[in-house]
Amino acid sequence: MPFSLPDLQPLKSACRIVCKDVLRVQQGETALIITNPQIEVYCISLAMYQALIDQGACVSMIVQPIKTTLDFCEDSVAQAIRSNPKILISLSANKLGKDKAAMKNPYIVDDVPVDSHFQYLLASKQSRGFWAPGITREIFISAIPVGYRQMKSDCQKLKEQLDAAVSLHIATPAGTDLHVDISGRTAFVDDGDFASPGLGGNLPAGEAFISPSLYKAHGRIVFDGSLALKDGTIMAKNPVALIVKDGLVTEITGQEEARQLEETLQHGENLAHQFEKEGKIKTGEGARYAKNARHLGEIGIGVNPKARVMGNMLIDEKAGHTCHIAIGSNYDEDGPSLIHQDCVCLNPIITLTYADGNKKVLEIP
Repeated sequence: MPFSLPDLQPLKSACRIVCKDVLRVQQGETALIITNPQIEVYCISLAMYQALIDQGACVSMIVQPIKTTLDFCEDSVAQAIRSNPKILISLSANKLGKDKAAMKNPYIVDDVPVDSHFQYLLASKQSRGFWAPGITREIFISAIPVGYRQMKSDCQKLKEQLDAAVSLHIATPAGTDLHVDISGRTAFVDDGDFASPGLGGNLPAGEAFISPSLYKAHGRIVFDGSLALKDGTIMAKNPVALIVKDGLVTEITGQEEARQLEETLQHGENLAHQFEKEGKIKTGEGARYAKNARHLGEIGIGVNPKARVMGNMLIDEKAGHTCHIAIGSNYDEDGPSLIHQDCVCLNPIITLTYADGNKKVLEIP
């Protein structure tokens, strides 16, 4: 059925900012946009396509069906990524989709397995780019035009504090009381500076985050912001309480939101065993992927001044006065899982502990 496109003009200013301030596109660079036939992300992709052309890039755009975190991307998309463009962009209604070949036979970069060609191109510093799962027109227009120099500085300050600590404690008014070992871990930043090969992250940007040490967290989490579930992000109208032992979620209590989170984690566990049986992950890896479906994979702090918690995790996790805790795979690539479910806590107080025993409340810009 034919349809008319909304006016792309309001998107063009944000797209120009992406090209000039975020990617710093150079004449003749190859770029690939992967999107879906969903009106909002498709319109953003068209505006982004034109902005890249205007900056002198050689751009291709490919459209695939909407994918979830547990789906594989289309073979044609996987092949397009394997053309090794200098700039990679995923503007999706949900997710890009997993890389079937790379999951079965991961790449190795600096002794770390990488299970998608998209991430391999970043890890090997051949490409740069961004991904925006669940992006909407409203979010793109409102939260992309920010002061990137200031946001980069804010993210760096958080990273430096996290890198210096060996553990952290999160407390919230809703009842979170979580202790997390981060010794030996290095924090990551999503600061919107994707100008050099190897750099990439979300847009909207604006967070610093770290992977907890494997199986070394304990305490209680209360999610009172929003929760990313297998069928999408929901607001926590009723708080969801979790008990964590040895880094793993052992108990979830609450109302309907708690039931849906438990169902999501169970689905991640079950699918890991299914994928192993189908040869989609290596033999013997199913149990590890299933176990890590309940592992804490990330602690993140948002600093985007235009972000707010609204039931879309792409922007919820960037909001100030929040932290998010992901259940599932981590960013150090040593805790693989088929899922990575970010959930938001409001108004956290994060206390860092250093190797000498001294403590300090994390200074959040």
